[in-house]
Amino acid sequence: MPELPEVETVLSALKTVMLGQIIKTAFVGRKDLRWPLPKNLAYRIEGRFVEGLERRGKYILIRLEGEEFLLIHLGMSGSIRIHESQPSPQKHDHFMMTISSSRSDYGSRFVVLHDPRRFGWIDLFSEAELPTHSLLSRLGPEPLDFSSLSNHFQHIFRGRTGTIKNILMDQKIIAGIGNIYANESLFHAKISPRRKTANLIGSRAERLAFSVVKVLNNAIEDGGTSLRDHVQPNGELGYFSQRLSVYGRTGLPCVSCQTMIKSLTQSGRSSFYCPSCQR
Repeated sequence: MPELPEVETVLSALKTVMLGQIIKTAFVGRKDLRWPLPKNLAYRIEGRFVEGLERRGKYILIRLEGEEFLLIHLGMSGSIRIHESQPSPQKHDHFMMTISSSRSDYGSRFVVLHDPRRFGWIDLFSEAELPTHSLLSRLGPEPLDFSSLSNHFQHIFRGRTGTIKNILMDQKIIAGIGNIYANESLFHAKISPRRKTANLIGSRAERLAFSVVKVLNNAIEDGGTSLRDHVQPNGELGYFSQRLSVYGRTGLPCVSCQTMIKSLTQSGRSSFYCPSCQR
């Protein structure tokens, strides 16, 4: 599933195309993805001016004139492509917007949501609903600022009985981190994924916060991680996969100490770690 860096990469590309522009036309290829799509979605967004774009966790929010938000979630296999000319519809192209500076055809670009597994979603809702939206209202804080994340860790880790790997992936505690970046962050912080969260206070919490912020920002710079489905909106791969230290490297030597990387299953997800470096 695309995590924070992949979504941030998509957001940056969409800003260059959509900010201050008009959604001239829209195409909706089916009535549902993971859940039913808003009724009359294409009609409701056509002709609308795009006032802003932002990310919340793994969600893209497009602010439209008239105090409404268009929400896009990429799900497990979703990707967004940006085309300079109108593309021929492909299988699994479920949503397309024609973006222009005016209502003429000149200079239009085409934003396409491609989602083979259909675990993504699109929603359209009023700004007044933002604080109570079912997918957004319970998200934890963003993890890109070291100072605020370190303070957050110091507060939430005390008294918790769960393991740190599961805590990092809990979207109600921290927004945007999934399996790839939880594994990588723990490796660079030299913390075992099995360590109890209550033991990570003081300098250990600071070290983990620093690692999380660094790993996420490096991944954003590299355009995310392409392992199966993720591509950048221009069609290029995300290159952070070349920097992966433990994720998916079971049986390979640790990049730091040459000990073989091991794996285990936690809450149904694979955890990868170096038994020598991570304690």
